[in-house]
Amino acid sequence: MGWRLIFLTDSAEKAASRMEVQVYVGNLSKSITHEELNTLFMKAGDVTSVKMITDKRSGQSKGFAYVTMSVQSEADKAVSMFNSYSLSDQQLKVHLARPREQRGFGKTI
Repeated sequence: MGWRLIFLTDSAEKAASRMEVQVYVGNLSKSITHEELNTLFMKAGDVTSVKMITDKRSGQSKGFAYVTMSVQSEADKAVSMFNSYSLSDQQLKVHLARPREQRGFGKTI
């Protein structure tokens, strides 16, 4: 039972300091593609991933997605640039994604 020192390598320090931030994008037209959303959000900064939410059975878009930006400042910029932005005749609803609530036995949401 003693103290343990952990030294991070340069790459581990960079990964730890890089805080990716998810942005919720709602009210999407069902015709919007992953590539179109990625291209749009790249105007605000570095996009690390785009996850289009689809129906499990039909595979059709549910009309919302999560865009992961590489840093907080770029996520904030994306929210200010694209909230109420008109895309395919729909006004986008864009905000920082809330942390996912834990689901488990005996817990309600």
